[in-house]
Amino acid sequence: WFSGDDVYMSNENERQEYVLNENGIIFVGNARYIEARGWYYGQFQDLLNICLTMLDLSLYYRQDPAMDVSRRGDPKYVGRVISSMINGNDNDNGVLLGKWQGSFHSHENPSRWDGSVVILKKWRQDNYRPVQYGQCWVFAGVMCTVLRCLGIPTRLVSNFNSAHDVDRNLSIDKYYDSSGRSLNIGKDSTWDYHVWNESWFVRPDLGRSYNGWQVLDATPQEQSRG
Repeated sequence: WFSGDDVYMSNENERQEYVLNENGIIFVGNARYIEARGWYYGQFQDLLNICLTMLDLSLYYRQDPAMDVSRRGDPKYVGRVISSMINGNDNDNGVLLGKWQGSFHSHENPSRWDGSVVILKKWRQDNYRPVQYGQCWVFAGVMCTVLRCLGIPTRLVSNFNSAHDVDRNLSIDKYYDSSGRSLNIGKDSTWDYHVWNESWFVRPDLGRSYNGWQVLDATPQEQSRG
């Protein structure tokens, strides 16, 4: 609400939706059959201490506590720390462990989650061990909760017919043998859909034309800078 803040959002309707609203819809499925899942963000449900602990457990804080704390007023920095901490793939006490195939019988099937509060509280109850299991919409739903709780306007974005170009050659490569059988040798990946987040803040580092919605993705795909 404060016009001098990096996360100031002038539109009252957008503040109601992207800061205050505790309920939302996440779109999943495929381009021909889009399904709407209800999701309870619950960012005001006694989660602030959990979210602050998340910052304290991060590799950023452990490597340089003074630097980390000094940058917590910067939404760019906080967004990067939280996007790293939502998944547990870096052995950093992250919130969720991802799983996309095989059996889920010993833990929670990702499709059964319908809100962030129970996940975050289970993470705390289990002494900050990653909750099993999450997939892209679960990562995005939980990250939306944490960022809204910390005062950063955040929303979810769903994309259909989605792909990840690992080798950066601007194409999605699939390989086949002479009989037309698919060969599992490419690293590029495709999915029916993918869900990530956007947060609203200014970008003094890039210039005024880049102010507004900024992309953040907590789903682990490949390492970034180690």
